[in-house]
Amino acid sequence: MQYVWTFLVGGLLCVIAQLLIDKCKLTPARILVIYVCAGTFLTLFGLYEPLVEFAGAGATVPLTGFGYTLAHGVEKAVSEKGLLGVLTGGLTGAAAGITAAVVFGYLIALICKPKPKQ
Repeated sequence: MQYVWTFLVGGLLCVIAQLLIDKCKLTPARILVIYVCAGTFLTLFGLYEPLVEFAGAGATVPLTGFGYTLAHGVEKAVSEKGLLGVLTGGLTGAAAGITAAVVFGYLIALICKPKPKQ
């Protein structure tokens, strides 16, 4: 049943983003920023953690989950290093995901041949 909830929550987040693209005059880049900020603020107010516990990857894989990861990294770093953790915690918390994206993106760029738009 966990897979069903994961799929539904992740799908719902994607549906909301698609509706924003289709019905609003927002660009996809602005919607991405809204999602990251929403994940950060929902984590700040303690509202995103229950969703992560309920839906697992359905809540952590979309961009709201990136905001969640940044907020958790900052929270941990502030408790360990004080105010300096505000500057370092986000990247420390998200380092594995960012590194994986860069490495896999580079590997795919080596394998695939780009084609110009026609």
